[in-house]
Amino acid sequence: MTTRQYKVHTQPVQAQLGRAAAQTFAANERMNQIIIEYLDPGAWNAKPPGKVRSIAAIFTHMHNARCKWVRLTAPHLKVPRQLDRAHCTRQQARAGLAESAARCAEMLAEALDGGGGRVEKFRRDGWARPWPVGVEMLCYMLSHEAHHRGQVCMLAHQLGFPLPNMVTAGIWNWEKLWKECGSPGGPGYDS
Repeated sequence: MTTRQYKVHTQPVQAQLGRAAAQTFAANERMNQIIIEYLDPGAWNAKPPGKVRSIAAIFTHMHNARCKWVRLTAPHLKVPRQLDRAHCTRQQARAGLAESAARCAEMLAEALDGGGGRVEKFRRDGWARPWPVGVEMLCYMLSHEAHHRGQVCMLAHQLGFPLPNMVTAGIWNWEKLWKECGSPGGPGYDS
């Protein structure tokens, strides 16, 4: 009978989780930056049919929601300034999203590293019941962002400004995204 040998992690799982959550959120942000970078300038403020947010308003909402999460969950971190959806440029959105992503990554690392940091509850909104910190926090944040990225890709297409295939396929290349975010080993590997 053969006995399997399993690799034993020397670092606590919680510390790995905090670092992985921060790296995952950085890869998530890289997707947003790629979309804005390759989005046709005419699509940014184009008026969609019906009562739908413009692409500019969607990205500013994403940034402003992150600011709220940081303000309510980790007020000891520097909360980025909110963006004005009516006047926000692509450059302002890219800079704002980069800053709010960095704060969210810090918040996630602190919340999930198991070191008993100052982040004890995830407060996604003032009306919502706080959650204990855990992977659910990361999942909620990523789901929110993915939902709005899907809206942006669909709206760009409907408005006659489809994103290039290299973008829509590129946001699924996690190995490349992670490397671009400073994690050369890719998902699942300590860097």
